[in-house]
Amino acid sequence: MMKKIIYIVLDGLGDRPHPNFGNKTPLEAAIIPHLNYLAENGQVGLVYTVGKNIAPESDVAVISILGYDAHKYYTGRGPLECFAEGLEVKEGDLAYRVNFATLGKNKEIIDRRVGRNLTTREASLLAREINEKVKLTDAEFIFKNTIGHRGVLLIKSKRGKLSHRVTNTDPAYGKEGVFGVAKEKFENFMEKCFPEDNSSEAKLSADLTNEFMEKSQKVLGESEVNKKRIKEGKLPANVILTRDAGDRLPSFPSLGEKFGVNFGCFVEMPVEKGIALLTGMEVIDLPSLTGDFEKDYSRRVKKALEAVKKYTGLYIHLKGPDEPAHDGNFLKKKEVIEAIDKFFFGNILPHIDLNNYIIAVTSDHSTPCILKAHSADPVPLLVCGGNIEKDSVKSFSEKQASLGKLKELEGKAVLPKLIEFAGS
Repeated sequence: MMKKIIYIVLDGLGDRPHPNFGNKTPLEAAIIPHLNYLAENGQVGLVYTVGKNIAPESDVAVISILGYDAHKYYTGRGPLECFAEGLEVKEGDLAYRVNFATLGKNKEIIDRRVGRNLTTREASLLAREINEKVKLTDAEFIFKNTIGHRGVLLIKSKRGKLSHRVTNTDPAYGKEGVFGVAKEKFENFMEKCFPEDNSSEAKLSADLTNEFMEKSQKVLGESEVNKKRIKEGKLPANVILTRDAGDRLPSFPSLGEKFGVNFGCFVEMPVEKGIALLTGMEVIDLPSLTGDFEKDYSRRVKKALEAVKKYTGLYIHLKGPDEPAHDGNFLKKKEVIEAIDKFFFGNILPHIDLNNYIIAVTSDHSTPCILKAHSADPVPLLVCGGNIEKDSVKSFSEKQASLGKLKELEGKAVLPKLIEFAGS
């Protein structure tokens, strides 16, 4: 009989040794008895989620660790997030992931995330103003805020199809082919959108993007929402940065078709929801995050224990470690990892018979605090339960994972490996 799979991805977990904290990573410095227990009783290894020397964005990394060849299926982050938000993306539409940001003089970006304190209400009011006041030449658009400073932009031209072959205006992200990649170093200035080839579709796409940027910036600069934020000593959300264009939805075979499994999933961000829906996973409704670690992770445990009865397995994506890493906050990242260990793993493990379950813990990418950005470093992986023979490693960290029996895996090999363990 096949064991149940609980596949847990801790967003941005991987890190690099930090000179200010004893040359340890947050994972090495964290007190994590439950994760260490799983590592000691299972096998560990390292995962290059998309490939060596690639610092992946979350979307392409998640596609890969769900067992898909991202080179074959990926069509850009924009379509995934637009789809997750209920927007219809037709072939030839131009879909972007966007951020509200704060722009200073000479196009210098003061803060790519508006100080991380833009409220949903403020973002919704700004989005409404943009949709009402910005008019594009021979094109229509829908701009929608999602979570915090994040949003999506969908442009539909009346003059023919549009193309994903355009550059980002967000300088923190580049492209390798169709893949969005995080830059380790970049000049922090808003960029103009340029076509990446000589096609009329790419040129039109760049022109419409630049027109939207210019007109929306004017609306944001005059908005009462931003005037009020400035009076309150907060940064204004006075520009929208575009990235990760796509001109069609990806066409995935479902996890059921590909692997013969039926997964439910816990996802917290639009891009993860889009991938989940398009790969045939059932999205389980979760209570909103409160910021109280004990309450939030305990609630997710309760949901997981209820839901796992219905499925072959659960895919659980927890955003926690990534945001403090982007802010360069080592101690906060360590605190989040400890909270996940204590309140998620500490509460779920007493209710699970590891003989009948396969538990896997890994990450979608590394986000070293010292970089404040994604890196190409591999991420640690642990797998425990069922009939898995334990290796000699006694704890869970990047360094210890390099010594484990699983050695090095490509991201797309992880889920097939878990299914193999579950069936043995």
